Amino acid sequence: MNDKVKGKDLTKEAPRSPRTRIGGYAILARTYDKCCALIAGNIGEYHFDCPLDNMLFGFKGVKGDDFKAEVEKGVSDQEMAKWLDTHGDKKTPEEVKAWSDEVEATNPYNNPEKREWFEEQVKPHGLDPAKTTLFDWLETDDKASYQKAA
Repeated sequence: MNDKVKGKDLTKEAPRSPRTRIGGYAILARTYDKCCALIAGNIGEYHFDCPLDNMLFGFKGVKGDDFKAEVEKGVSDQEMAKWLDTHGDKKTPEEVKAWSDEVEATNPYNNPEKREWFEEQVKPHGLDPAKTTLFDWLETDDKASYQKAA
């Protein structure tokens, strides 16, 4: 266990929404929360370095292991945004905003390879897969998970 790393206990509450932007980056707040929880040993059912996190890592050209190594130093989420700015592929604030806007609007239903998987994910929540973004589903799934547990 790392005493430098403080964060949410994901066995008791959800990570922040992927919509929450830090330094302009969508997904970063959620990825940071999951990484801190992994290091602290209370990640619960969540996964760090998952396909969602890799959308961010791929955009910036960084690796999950490098991100985690930095978080293990006890840095804040704001410091991680600055780290992203200076590591991997150089991106302008405009490119970060455009990418963040794009991933926030992503609907896996529109991708034939992901359509069936996404339909299965949203069905238990009564969501229309054609009108539900990836982030909408994640937020709904988080709420449902913790309402059951409460």
